Amino acid sequence: MIKALIIDDELSTLQVLRILIEKFVPEIGEVTLALGGPEGLEKIRSTAPDLVFLDIEMPELDGFDLLRQIPEPGFEVIFVTAYSHYAIQAIRFSAFDYLLKPVDTSELQQAVQRFAAERKLKNETGRRYDHLLQNILQKDKAQFTLSIRTLEGVHFLTLSDIVRCEADGNYTCFYLADKKKVMASKPMGEFEALLDPAQFFRVHKSFIVNRLHIQSLLHQGYLKMSDGALVEVSRRKMADVKAWLAY
Repeated sequence: MIKALIIDDELSTLQVLRILIEKFVPEIGEVTLALGGPEGLEKIRSTAPDLVFLDIEMPELDGFDLLRQIPEPGFEVIFVTAYSHYAIQAIRFSAFDYLLKPVDTSELQQAVQRFAAERKLKNETGRRYDHLLQNILQKDKAQFTLSIRTLEGVHFLTLSDIVRCEADGNYTCFYLADKKKVMASKPMGEFEALLDPAQFFRVHKSFIVNRLHIQSLLHQGYLKMSDGALVEVSRRKMADVKAWLAY
């Protein structure tokens, strides 16, 4: 059974989320509440939770400042927030889950199920915390780095180093400028929704390319990439690709 801790500065949110968990999330067997960041920090140390539902915007000690005080976390985090698109982007780039207030029951269930499925994998939580906090400190989303979960662990990719992505069933293969490949444990559609469309474009159902690494658009309907690869452009995407490249 999962032992969970909910940290929020609003008592009503604590109570509602606890009720939702008790009624709809059988994977969680124990729920502890903490009102605000300082109490949350104390409860983390005293209860050793497996999973923390953490509010971002809190007085005294917000969610990110709280994490900075835990150098070696032994738990996973699902962030809970009412707003802050910038923070949500940083969270997604760092491969953490989040829930928007008011919390939707089905989204809560899915987030906990993902945690339960992935907790058996190699623990990379500490490295991902460091990565998340680095992204949060960035003043430009274009400078975020991307956390990629693989079957072996977690990789952190600089966006400019990604040449192209290729779909492989429910996995996505990232081809990098140094000729390395990283196989992510997520379908390509999830990355398409995350990556900036000004820099990355899905030119085919199986391919996303980084415009920084496009050398030319060939008459045969292919893009020549900086790593030497020829990436097919689907016929129905050709006009959009030409507009995107300003051809």
